[in-house]
Amino acid sequence: MSVGNELLIGKIANTNAQWLAKRATALGITVKRVTVMPDNVVETARAIRETLKRKPQFFLTTGGLGPTFDDKTLETIAKALNRKLDVNQEALRMVRMKYQMYASKTGISHVDLTKARVKMATIPEGTMPVNNPVGTAPAVRVDLEGTILFALPGVPREMEAIFEETVAPLLEEASGGAAFYEKSLFVDNIMESVLAPLIDVTMLDNSGVYVKSHPKGKENLPHIEIHLSAMGANAEDAKEKLRRAAAQLSGLILRNKGKVYPKEHRLVQSN
Repeated sequence: MSVGNELLIGKIANTNAQWLAKRATALGITVKRVTVMPDNVVETARAIRETLKRKPQFFLTTGGLGPTFDDKTLETIAKALNRKLDVNQEALRMVRMKYQMYASKTGISHVDLTKARVKMATIPEGTMPVNNPVGTAPAVRVDLEGTILFALPGVPREMEAIFEETVAPLLEEASGGAAFYEKSLFVDNIMESVLAPLIDVTMLDNSGVYVKSHPKGKENLPHIEIHLSAMGANAEDAKEKLRRAAAQLSGLILRNKGKVYPKEHRLVQSN
């Protein structure tokens, strides 16, 4: 769940959601939903409660953890969980240390914990602050019934650093070694309308493989990228699923007088 008016008005592209979806998938996790919500406590709290009713294993939010008036994600989570907001001493220590570190680099000896700075350490009761390796505002973790919720900053550099340090190991463990592979075929001389039933047959015969066509050329000069992806119990399982599906689809295309230019398998998961 990405939070921020700037996303809904198109001021900023939602690169955080794309990055998180790609990394989670690479770690063997199936992403079920991506939602964008405004900086509105009531409306977004309602969306959080609705999400928690679906019992996701992991629920990540991005944005709204900073010191400004419109950073309302923690207030929103507190409302959604019917909990009070309170200054967390561990979070306050994290914020103080960061500002002391920044001050020492400029020769300042004293750091004031202003109201805006304390705001970043004011989190819902019963939640845990999470170290932010590159920024000031801590992330927040809360363990609910069957769901682990992480509230991450909206600044991409900070969000990515916290994810890799704290969230990624949990996702990888939860996936149980599952692996994600993807492969592209590039096809000429065949219309997408002719290609569509061939894709349907391939997906029907190859459970667990998803196939999507992406037209790249012109109506009278068809050039189509076919993207195949598969999640498997392990790397070999995923790779074999893709191999069989790609071979079947390539054969069907060639029999329909198309030309196929396959690309090699690309492992998305980092080893």
